[in-house]
Amino acid sequence: MQRLKQRLQSGEPVLGTFLKTPHYHVAEVMSRTPLDVLCLDAEHAPYNRSDLDANVLACHANQKPVLIRVADAENATLLNALDIGADGVVVPHVKSAGQLERIIKACFYGDQGRGYAGSTRFAGYTTHTLPDNLEASKEAVVIAQIEDIDALESIDDIAGVEGCDCLFIGRMDLTVALGETDAKAARVVDAVEVILKSARRHGRSTGIFVADLDEIPHWRKLGVSLFLLSSDHSFMLSGATALRKQFDQKTIG
Repeated sequence: MQRLKQRLQSGEPVLGTFLKTPHYHVAEVMSRTPLDVLCLDAEHAPYNRSDLDANVLACHANQKPVLIRVADAENATLLNALDIGADGVVVPHVKSAGQLERIIKACFYGDQGRGYAGSTRFAGYTTHTLPDNLEASKEAVVIAQIEDIDALESIDDIAGVEGCDCLFIGRMDLTVALGETDAKAARVVDAVEVILKSARRHGRSTGIFVADLDEIPHWRKLGVSLFLLSSDHSFMLSGATALRKQFDQKTIG
């Protein structure tokens, strides 16, 4: 089976969802689904490092690839996510090529790059050799979230940064940044298409969140391959709503 990094590079469709409930039981249950990847949302949900550690372990129990959408792009934040064994990071609010270059450097071993420790989960708690760890680290996935006006103005430079596996379009933040209230507004759609055009020009994979699944064929046609859709919260709400509807149909007629 191809690793997540290779699947993103190949352009094949990859389906995942966001997890916003910190308890590891949710990650464990979701890791048994046929989704391709799970993304722990440490940007918008109350995950601490212990929560992330337990959730990554729960995903590993069922060999489910797991990303962490980190709270910030600080070196320590990126290091912690990768040391506990996440397959990669989704970094919010990437606004320039220089910022993305620094992020990528911090995610990989090398001079002034990712700090090395052989005692982490990633390193097998000292059971893996240094050469093996260096080789395995090359599989880390780095996804830059594009969601700001500054990023739009520099998108061609950002898309050209080597080592970035995917540009993920933060469509709701982009909507707000553009002064709109509807993610389907023409200005928003035009901005998304500008990002996709730049990504295609540089051979860069792209991802997006959509609320309306009827849009998927359109974005797929324009080259989007990573779809992080819905969330555990949405599944609970929609499941409960569907149960209520079915129950009422059976009891009321």
